Amino acid sequence: MKVLVTGGAGYVGGTVARLLMQEGHDVTIFDNLCHSQASALPPQARFIEGDLKDRPLLEDVLRNGTFDGVMHFAALIEAGESMRCPEIYFRNNTASTLTLLEAMLAVGPQRLVFSSTAACYGEPVSTPILEDAKLAPTNPYGESKLLVEHMLRWFNQLHGFRYASLRYFNVAGAVEGYGESHEPESHLIPLILDVALGRRDRIKIFGTDYPTKDGTCVRDYIHVGDLAQAHLLALKALEHTPCMIYNIGNGQGFTVREVIDSVIRVTGRSVPVEEQPRRPGDPAVLVAGSDKIKAELGWLPQHAHLDDIVSSAWAWHQQRYSKA
Repeated sequence: MKVLVTGGAGYVGGTVARLLMQEGHDVTIFDNLCHSQASALPPQARFIEGDLKDRPLLEDVLRNGTFDGVMHFAALIEAGESMRCPEIYFRNNTASTLTLLEAMLAVGPQRLVFSSTAACYGEPVSTPILEDAKLAPTNPYGESKLLVEHMLRWFNQLHGFRYASLRYFNVAGAVEGYGESHEPESHLIPLILDVALGRRDRIKIFGTDYPTKDGTCVRDYIHVGDLAQAHLLALKALEHTPCMIYNIGNGQGFTVREVIDSVIRVTGRSVPVEEQPRRPGDPAVLVAGSDKIKAELGWLPQHAHLDDIVSSAWAWHQQRYSKA
């Protein structure tokens, strides 16, 4: 297949692009490089630098590319930042995605795999969270993604637009030669690994009074390679299924302190901690129920153990900074 990957210079999008090419697909990446660098691009992929707000450019790319599908990762992803600047999240994540959908309706293809988020659920009533759980985001980031899901549902009903929306939980780990390198970095595991490497003095824990086993937030960590496999399965399934919504996670929840302990075990190094108040918009527990995609698409995570996920991230982190 010929696939356009928006945000393909990023962590998840770049991993998916690499897997697509490994499986023999023709990949074009569309990215504005606002939080990444051209050096992160897979060397074999075509690259077009551009912004999703530019509809004429998008239509030109889609028309000339004759793509079989689009995989959409381009978005801002920081929940905390969205509580300070909600307007940029609705502009970049919601409005720009509408521009992409309009371009796809105009010139094709009408087949999209959308990078959604578990933040669509907000504070869950029960765990693990299932796909039919109440959708009540607690931050503008989650709301900006949920609005896209609403648009996709209507586009499917009224235009026959095919889509798969994948709601991720916390993505971590690395594949061979490629891993997480956000600038600036805000995700927990790479931040803790920075402390283990001596690049940071300590790791901050935001909130120690949540109703969890040790008072810190609980999250479900999924290996980026397992997540990429789920995307490819969803893209293939769109050939015969008009719309899909799936959670992607490994079904296990780990507290912030448990993640820190895993890094200490894997690296053999100390990790000083600084306790901070809660951050606005952070749910106490997010754990995925992924039985639906397992049953319907045969997906099965290969890296369900936290230490395995951290080990792959640690290997990448060491490799990354050895080249710096």
